[in-house]
Amino acid sequence: MFGPFERSVAARYLSARTGERFVSFNAWFSLIGIALGVATLIIVMSVMNGFRQELLGRILGLNGHLGVFAAEGAMRDFDAVAGRIRGVPGVVAANPVVEGQALVTSEFGGAAGGLARGIRPDDLRAKRIIADNIRAGDLGAFRGEDAIVIGTGLAQRMRVMVGDRITLVSPQGRTTVMGTVPRVRSYEVVALFNTGMHEYDSSFVYLPLEAAQLFFQVPGAATQIEVFVQDPDRVREVQRAILRALADGPRVRVVSWQEANNAFFQAVQVERNVMFIILSLIILVAAFNIVTTQVMLVKDKRKDIAVLRTVGATQGAVMRVFLMTGAAIGVIGTVAGVALGLVFCAYIENIRQFLQWVLGTVIFDPTVYFLSRLPAITDPGEVAQVTAMSLTLSLLASVYPAWRAARLDPVEALRSE
Repeated sequence: MFGPFERSVAARYLSARTGERFVSFNAWFSLIGIALGVATLIIVMSVMNGFRQELLGRILGLNGHLGVFAAEGAMRDFDAVAGRIRGVPGVVAANPVVEGQALVTSEFGGAAGGLARGIRPDDLRAKRIIADNIRAGDLGAFRGEDAIVIGTGLAQRMRVMVGDRITLVSPQGRTTVMGTVPRVRSYEVVALFNTGMHEYDSSFVYLPLEAAQLFFQVPGAATQIEVFVQDPDRVREVQRAILRALADGPRVRVVSWQEANNAFFQAVQVERNVMFIILSLIILVAAFNIVTTQVMLVKDKRKDIAVLRTVGATQGAVMRVFLMTGAAIGVIGTVAGVALGLVFCAYIENIRQFLQWVLGTVIFDPTVYFLSRLPAITDPGEVAQVTAMSLTLSLLASVYPAWRAARLDPVEALRSE
């Protein structure tokens, strides 16, 4: 499509010469605008992908993919129900859990609301997000009725370490002749975990199953069965299979992670789509700058165009010359933007740490964003989509100025020369 003649003339027009500095200056600004727009869009989309993936991994790692609850009250025959669930294709694990809200206090001061979960020691050690992130203590001591495992965030708030004791206060009181008295029980901290998600590290505590049954007064029962599946994205199929497998037993309800966290992940998806639209406007504005630059270039090269037409250049050749100059700005800017965006995503956490050190402030507060580090996962499909959009807009922005150049009348252009 572009022959040696068009390439040589386009390259000549792109290089700045005496008296043409302003046009070249505008071309550079258009190129930088496209590069920054492409890089920003790739970075933001990668951070949004990483944010969603990290949250999904941590939420599902702690809460399971499905929760099976008794239709009314606690589940008494939980071992039999869990055994039938484990026989469903696609199920990896099914663990009985006793769960309830509690107030956490310590003798060193401080109080915080928390979620207490009773779980068997083997099941807790099977949770890799907990077992692989023990910062102090040992899960081997997680047994009996006097052990508790808490997050590092909660430990800092309570000012406790491994070996210290914390107290749980249940909002479900105990009825006595003196009225309702809150249930209070102290436990020894045997391990501290850090999942990297501030909300969980500051509010979750784990008790052995028997200790939780005693504390929440549900002897021989569980409040739910936590189910993990092979493919979390196909959880609805397993959900229906579990309901079929338990159809002839006590009535249960099965809640998937999509239902439990639907509003949260929908909000993340909406925010992601809105950010894509808003940041795409940066590339669109840079493409309009190409239009301005090309119009000025055509106006500046009226005499050259007339001479080219006079010596035999066709309208198509002239149009291809100016298409190539505009497209070259778009291609170079897009390639530079993709490279800048990918490099930034690869070192984004190091860049964040450096900026925090220079500015002396917290840029990514884990108490607000739930995560202790800034994640970025680059999707090749999204990068290709951004690249294609940028190249398409750059090419379209060059069409009108190139058409105007091709339609220029040589006689009119040379009349005043």
